[in-house]
Amino acid sequence: MRFTAHDGHLISPPPMSSASASPPRPGHWLMKSEPEEASIDHLASAPGQTLPWTGVRNYQARNFMRDGMQAGDGVLFYHSSCAQPGIAGLAEVIGGAQPDPTQFDPTSPYFDARSKREQPRWLQIDVRLVRKTRLLSLEQMRATPALATMQVLKRGNRLSITPVTPAEWRAVLALLESAALA
Repeated sequence: MRFTAHDGHLISPPPMSSASASPPRPGHWLMKSEPEEASIDHLASAPGQTLPWTGVRNYQARNFMRDGMQAGDGVLFYHSSCAQPGIAGLAEVIGGAQPDPTQFDPTSPYFDARSKREQPRWLQIDVRLVRKTRLLSLEQMRATPALATMQVLKRGNRLSITPVTPAEWRAVLALLESAALA
């Protein structure tokens, strides 16, 4: 399933051809950020409500950006390493992965002296706000059976970007919607 930013409704993608060799890609992601560095409020107040997702220094998360994420993919914007971790809003991927400029900046905490402009090691992806939501806490997520296998809830998971299944995406949206109606 795909999330469209313009009206907030879920729509189904066209069916994959049986001749297609590649498996269906997630199309949904959870992206963690420490609110002091980049919060849902930072995203809401950014020009065009768009931010580059920089500073990713894990190869698996980088590979998700490079190989899996595409424009239009839905994003669960997750606040981490804070007093109240949880999903704070919805965003969408805009554009494809590109070199993260912080790897070349010696004044950046994300500087990587081994990365070269002609062969960058690290990537960024741009995200745009869909909407800020109430905080869906980690405890509420853990208490929801439909989210039991969600990667962010697995013990020891520290990835800043993880795929979200269509069923998990629908469950999160339903939780957010049920709270909005209450």
